[in-house]
Amino acid sequence: MTTRRTFVAATTVAALLTLFGSVLTKAAEEAAKQADFLFVQNAKAMTFDPATNKLTLEGVSPVTVFFSDRPERIAGNMKTTAFVPHWNKGKDSFLSDPPNADISILEGNTLKQVVAVLRDPVLTGDSLTYTVKVLEGDMPAKGADVAVFIDVIGMPLTPLSYAGVARRSYARAVIY
Repeated sequence: MTTRRTFVAATTVAALLTLFGSVLTKAAEEAAKQADFLFVQNAKAMTFDPATNKLTLEGVSPVTVFFSDRPERIAGNMKTTAFVPHWNKGKDSFLSDPPNADISILEGNTLKQVVAVLRDPVLTGDSLTYTVKVLEGDMPAKGADVAVFIDVIGMPLTPLSYAGVARRSYARAVIY
């Protein structure tokens, strides 16, 4: 026999489960609208000053490549002059959480890799300078044919967000 008390309790529990389920669904949809981007910058050469911890990429490419992993698999490029100012914009910016980067340098026929934290980018002409903290490896004073692989930054995928604009404004390749 169903009493009024058990009926009200069961109805309340069902309503709460429905509400909780919609909150979880909405949270899952919001998470799906977020993508983590990695960036790649190439340069003809580099110099490192250990006294000031300044890494200078000389002859840096005017284009910074970005890409994401599953589920969106977005790839494209943006002007390096546009990338640097975004370093300190947004709540998830590199200013508040400086990224790690793998810096790959060719020394003759040898590939040298250094892991470092990148801070304070300054772009002057085709020279891009970072303040770095070396985490792993030995940074050479000079090197050629440099690629800097910058770790992820989360960006929303709304049409008005930076990533949303980037998807419309820059070349996009989708890999399945």
